[in-house]
Amino acid sequence: MGIQLETSRLILRPWKESDLKPFYALNSNTEVMRYFPHCLTPEQSDALAHKFQRIIETQGWGFWAVELKQTEDFIGFTGLNAQPSQFTFSPCTEIAWRLEQKYWGNGFATEAATACLHFAFDSLKLDQVVAFTAVQNTKSQAVMQRLGMQFKDYFNHPALDNRSPLQRHVLYQIDTAQFR
Repeated sequence: MGIQLETSRLILRPWKESDLKPFYALNSNTEVMRYFPHCLTPEQSDALAHKFQRIIETQGWGFWAVELKQTEDFIGFTGLNAQPSQFTFSPCTEIAWRLEQKYWGNGFATEAATACLHFAFDSLKLDQVVAFTAVQNTKSQAVMQRLGMQFKDYFNHPALDNRSPLQRHVLYQIDTAQFR
């Protein structure tokens, strides 16, 4: 089934079939996907949700679906992802989030990511966690900074073409001591 995390306002949980429709709405929103190469098709979005769930079923953790406790509405995902070899700074574990636009500016990304960092350092006993985004994505960088993450470097994302305006990324990092 997988681990579930809770905060005062949120539940980070394994994925359900009922998440697929709102997940596609999230992944097809041009503003939400502004710093990604493209919006996802329904098939791509469903495949991604199923991949996230398979990883949770296999290792117990990953990118969790995020729902509001008060309404049980799906609002996006947040979680941790092992990156064994894709980047020059691999192996590493990344933290990431993607929330529906109408929930931006309420502290939900920071709240959910904080719960993930507690899990990373307390349960998984990781030494450090990284986050990265396109240099233009200053809102996600602000979340990284609120989490106490420190800027480490710039890099070119290996999955993006040299001509992509999104290729240049920033790398942030936090270790156990910085999080405490």
